[in-house]
Amino acid sequence: MPLDLEIAAKERGIKYFLVSYTDLFGTQRAKLVPAAAIKSTCKNGAGFAGFATWLDMSPADADLLAVPDADGLIQLPWKPEVGWLPADLVMDGKPVEQGPRNILKRLIKDAARDGLQMKTGVECEFFLITPCGSEPADMADKQIKPCYDQSALMRRYDVITEICDAMLSLGWKPYQNDHEDANGQFEMNWDYDDALVTADRHAFFKYMTRSIAEKHGLRATFMPKPFMDLTGSGCHAHVSVWRDGRNVFADSSDEIGMSQEGYHFIGGLIHSADALAAITNPCVNSYKRINAPRTTSGATWAPNTVTYTGNNRTHMIRIPDGGRLEFRLADGAANPYLLQSAILAAGLDGIRNRRDPGKRLDINMYTDGHTVEGVKRLPLNMLDAMRALENCDVLNAAFGSFVPSYLKLKTEEWNSYCRHLTQWERDTTLDC
Repeated sequence: MPLDLEIAAKERGIKYFLVSYTDLFGTQRAKLVPAAAIKSTCKNGAGFAGFATWLDMSPADADLLAVPDADGLIQLPWKPEVGWLPADLVMDGKPVEQGPRNILKRLIKDAARDGLQMKTGVECEFFLITPCGSEPADMADKQIKPCYDQSALMRRYDVITEICDAMLSLGWKPYQNDHEDANGQFEMNWDYDDALVTADRHAFFKYMTRSIAEKHGLRATFMPKPFMDLTGSGCHAHVSVWRDGRNVFADSSDEIGMSQEGYHFIGGLIHSADALAAITNPCVNSYKRINAPRTTSGATWAPNTVTYTGNNRTHMIRIPDGGRLEFRLADGAANPYLLQSAILAAGLDGIRNRRDPGKRLDINMYTDGHTVEGVKRLPLNMLDAMRALENCDVLNAAFGSFVPSYLKLKTEEWNSYCRHLTQWERDTTLDC
């Protein structure tokens, strides 16, 4: 039985519920519902005008209803009188096909027909910056190689530990927090779980991190590349697939512990990689991360080729140990639900069609990638990725009407970007 939210509100002291959904561009939308009205909201949904958010709708469309998932309730640790509820989108009594959470739930059911369950964890990287967004907030964080810097980490002890304490109180089992490779950049890790649970937690984590940063007079950003000379923010996903409680990726007889089904899953990711980028790297700025020159620290830590390897961080897919893979393409702008959906759709295609991932490469792709012939490169920009998605049979079949809706809105975004005149263009072209 779903959790009774009226009872939960009384027992936990919740006065209001944030009924929240994530639109196509990853923006979280919500209505604040008093606890006294949550029963009717669960039955009828919270009403929105879909056209007013990043969804492919018009002002003439019927009400968009966000129906809360009571089992996804998260009580805000920093404001416990509020409960956050992920919601599924409904219109005219039917699930909205372009709704990101609806897509993931449908793909999870599709995998379950084969007896499969995907479990994932995500590595969320973010910057703590000044409120105006112009630079990292910590003026003393100036090292050329700042990764894991103890002093810089401890100068942000109050912010990082408040976020970590919140995850501990929520039962997420966080296990590591660190200063990342860029000045002002951090990463926080919590335990892996079912793909839907991870997506809900990922969505909430982004909201929580921004909220707690604001509380401390800072700004948190998950922008892929906010500073050109610094390492960008990725969102690496660690993936395994299970059947009847057994990890089907694990095979102790393999050289690096990966089963044939695991290799086929990787083959699916490689087969659809350029189209996946349109979803896992969803904005113009994303391609300043995956096609970046060396940063001040000496490496971008982002892939630019469609390759896989063992325990080597210069490839798109890394197999750090037996039974799991790390998908390193996605960045901080990725929609939490679409990220999981894209990985699952491409991976299932790989398993079902026994796709061959090709030869494993164990070289340093940053220094020696040019020595390998025939290696596919990732898209150079968002437009190339969008064209790849438009022509990808695998993702079009898995995502259905989402793809044309997403591409329509993304094309508008791309055109808006192209209408923007940069200072670089003026500096290099005024006297041509």
